[in-house]
Amino acid sequence: MLLMNLNMFSLQGRNALVTGSGTGLGAGIAVALAEAGANVMVHDRREGGIEETCAAVRAAGARAAVAMGDVADPKVCESIVETTVREFGSIDILVNNAGIIRRAPAAEFSLQDWNDVIEINLNAVFRLSQMAGRHMLAQGRGKIINIASLLSFQGGILVPAYAAAKGAVAQVTKAMANEWAQKNVNVNAIAPGYMSTDNTAALRADPVRSQAILDRIPAGRWGTPRDVGGTAVFLASPASDYVNGHVLLVDGGWLAR
Repeated sequence: MLLMNLNMFSLQGRNALVTGSGTGLGAGIAVALAEAGANVMVHDRREGGIEETCAAVRAAGARAAVAMGDVADPKVCESIVETTVREFGSIDILVNNAGIIRRAPAAEFSLQDWNDVIEINLNAVFRLSQMAGRHMLAQGRGKIINIASLLSFQGGILVPAYAAAKGAVAQVTKAMANEWAQKNVNVNAIAPGYMSTDNTAALRADPVRSQAILDRIPAGRWGTPRDVGGTAVFLASPASDYVNGHVLLVDGGWLAR
């Protein structure tokens, strides 16, 4: 019987950049990668949560460093990639987690809100992947993990820009994988379902909406940052070396319902 070598899931000696990792899903991913052995560049545009995430990374026995800035700015994208390489010596894992959402009816959705969402949720994903990808291609290996969404598959309501961006994230994931898979750079995505984070606090506090959502989730609960973190470890590790261009749902079965 062939036994799985758990070292296939080890990230010892690997260096990661996780955008938007001060809180929420990004923080959960950063800590999970550290627990698997990776050093982590913790990034956010605001300071809130940064130190807590760094402390958790260090408590896991990994190195943590901080990069600040708004990824809507192309210079910030370049800076945080180069800071990761300078601080740790390489960038082996990139998790494109930073994102925003704006809600309004499509007929009233402002051009400014559209541009803001597309800039951060799509353009920054491409820029960061391109910049990190150049380092990964040069060193002959790397893992890029984009955070997609259920709205990579569904249209949603009142979130036209978010749905457009997340649909495009799924496609750019596949496009880059097609080019880079033979060069040992894996590009994949995670599509989280309904997650228990600060962003969904109001939704979870609404007993009618919350129950309607839970009734649709076969797992019968909201997801947690830990659920997404474990998936990120898999996609960042040698265990996923033959996984390319995949959008992996972490939704408790929502889309299967």
